Amino acid sequence: MPIIMRLDRVMADRKMSLKELSEKVGVANVNLSKMKTGKISAVRFSTLEAICEALNCQPGDILEYQKENPP
Repeated sequence: MPIIMRLDRVMADRKMSLKELSEKVGVANVNLSKMKTGKISAVRFSTLEAICEALNCQPGDILEYQKENPP
């Protein structure tokens, strides 16, 4: 998949735990965990906004586009 989640990196930079982010954002730990590992297919803008607010970052800090190499 060409979109890569970098939530784990931003959380580490901010020294914020999954539990703390979950409480600030109002999203279940399990859902944030799936985001961290990239095991999701969609993110609501409201969730992305809340994460960016809690982590004081931009969406581009969390999401990265990586061009797929043709075979």
